[in-house]
Amino acid sequence: MKKIVLIAVASVLIFGCLSDKHEEKVTYNYPETRQDSTVVDDYFGTKIADPYRWLEDDTSAETGAWVTAQNAVTNGYLSKIPFRAKLKQQLTDLWDYETVSTPSKHGDYYIYSKNDGKQNQSVYYIKKGEDGAEEVLLDPNTMSEDGTTSVGGLSVSKDHQLMAYMVSQSGSDWKEIVVMDLNTKELLEDKVLWSKFSGISWHENGFYYSGYDAPEKGKEFSNKNEFHKIFYHTIGTQQSADQLIFEDKEHPLRNHYASTTEDGHFLMVSGSEGTSGNSLYIKDLTKSGSEFVTFVDDFDNDSYLMDNIGETLLIFTNYKAPNKRVVQTTMDAPSKENWTDFIAEKDYVLENVSIVGDKMFASYLKDVQSKIEIYGMDGTYNKDLELPGIGISSGVSGEKGDNIGYYSFTSFTTPRSSYKINTDDLSSEPYFKPAINFNSDDYVTEQVRFKSKDGEEIPMFITHKKGIKMDGNNPCLLYGYGGFQISIKPSFSVVNSVFMQNGGIYAVVTLRGGNEYGEKWHKAGMLNNKQNVFNDFIAAGNYLKDNKYTSTEKLAIHGRSNGGLLVGAVMTQEPNLAAVALPGVGVLDMLRYHKFTIGWAWAVEYGSSDKEEDFKNLITYSPLHNVKPIAYPATMIMTADHDDRVVPAHSFKFAAELQKQNTGNNPMLIRIESKAGHGSGKPKNKLIEEWADVWTFTFHNLGVEIK
Repeated sequence: MKKIVLIAVASVLIFGCLSDKHEEKVTYNYPETRQDSTVVDDYFGTKIADPYRWLEDDTSAETGAWVTAQNAVTNGYLSKIPFRAKLKQQLTDLWDYETVSTPSKHGDYYIYSKNDGKQNQSVYYIKKGEDGAEEVLLDPNTMSEDGTTSVGGLSVSKDHQLMAYMVSQSGSDWKEIVVMDLNTKELLEDKVLWSKFSGISWHENGFYYSGYDAPEKGKEFSNKNEFHKIFYHTIGTQQSADQLIFEDKEHPLRNHYASTTEDGHFLMVSGSEGTSGNSLYIKDLTKSGSEFVTFVDDFDNDSYLMDNIGETLLIFTNYKAPNKRVVQTTMDAPSKENWTDFIAEKDYVLENVSIVGDKMFASYLKDVQSKIEIYGMDGTYNKDLELPGIGISSGVSGEKGDNIGYYSFTSFTTPRSSYKINTDDLSSEPYFKPAINFNSDDYVTEQVRFKSKDGEEIPMFITHKKGIKMDGNNPCLLYGYGGFQISIKPSFSVVNSVFMQNGGIYAVVTLRGGNEYGEKWHKAGMLNNKQNVFNDFIAAGNYLKDNKYTSTEKLAIHGRSNGGLLVGAVMTQEPNLAAVALPGVGVLDMLRYHKFTIGWAWAVEYGSSDKEEDFKNLITYSPLHNVKPIAYPATMIMTADHDDRVVPAHSFKFAAELQKQNTGNNPMLIRIESKAGHGSGKPKNKLIEEWADVWTFTFHNLGVEIK
């Protein structure tokens, strides 16, 4: 192995702006990144070099040394910025407020989570009856010394005696399922390993879950995930005895998810070849020896069994309804031609429907704001639920036949509060409102619209302190995602609030590729239409500058995961758009993303370099392959060593190429988090450290001094 050493590079990293007067320059040396000229791939006659292929081996000693050296450069750079500690304290102070989730009711039990403001992970509590004594149910903070063990996916058995939940280490997508006796709070001996992309759905004396065969040792976080299966685990038995319920030996790259209806009548299995479109199979669990009935097998739409009313099946679907609807049918009439409307499609997007008490609560997204409509059990409209304001609600949760439900509400300037609703008279009352040292009245949010390159009208939310002078001198962060049918909605964030408290403007653009305006909006930003997403984002940045919210010198751009791809593509296409670029856990090598973990599932969104037509499109915007010798904005790439969703090799290779090609004076840094994953389950102390570094880097390179 060639030893990695620190060497001088041609470009100089500087602090502050150069002027006619002499200013001291602080130089940093990037670690040498070995280039292997022998690695060349042939894509349909086009030869593409991949000199940093060795960085894909995230467990090698050479990669480990490179990571250590890169972090040393980044930490050395940040440590010399005087206000780093102040920003960390601001984040710590503002995050120090109690949060309480909306409760879930299971018979007499109420289960919910709380965080006192200082805890790395929220603690789960249980009480018997709404006014019963509160007991700690699960405290993830006691499961590891550094808070990197997280808990999720809590699922209570139908008889309310047992609870299964998932444990994740260091943010990994791999989960271990364990079972607790709710009466004694003791753990059973049952354990399920190598579960991933799974739910826990109880039936009789066990539960359904999804998982993979054990991965190759040493490749747990990078190996391609194949042959996803559904199992049934019987309580009191070993995992080796689990019953295989569903598998597809002919299609190794399909995922499968199982769930039962609330009354245990039906079992649904949904199969996916990617992130949109699915197959649907339903089985009648009340009939011994019954087989799965195929409802959907073409993957052309998204259709899921929402619930049932006796023998009537209610299916949530976007079949012939880009904005989604609920249809009804029976096991005897499974084909889509037999589906009839139960809740018809509207001109705004249906997100979910829940049944609480004897009513249905249909949650819509209308112009990226929540609207909840109330229906009777026969599908007739009753009225709208009056929400506390303009913002986002989680929808109403509760049990059938119970007249009490709960919902939450948040906005860009309002922390998440929760409300209790009586489903008989539809009256609401506050359940929990956090006490936080942030005055929402001092801030304002506006929704503006501008035209993208092709003339499409694109919405954007802009939030900032009231009274800010729009003279082009305000620091501004532009955030976007734009993909996978994911809607980016208004929500409160301590991280963004600290940015705004220091005079920043926070802008969130509603890019095509998401689901904010239905499936048509999604399709306009996927596959060969992906460039629309980048054009929308570039147009958003120009709108902010043209209207004097900010300027090039004061604009930072940020996105994570698919949003990391967005930032990587935009900064390589329009390097003069912004002064700072912050690509987080990004998909940056578009020619090889599908070769790692679950990356193959994204081919329905991006296309695959295994197909010539897709390759010709991907190579036009793949961030790694479009870095050229020009001056780039100050860049801090963020990734984590346990990210088994978007493997860190994407960020490693992109950083190495930027450090090699950048001709300007701006820093090209990478921040590599240890014992962390794609983002889920990250402890609060790591979040505070991460965002203190992000804002330190951002404000410094925007020329803003934090007093």
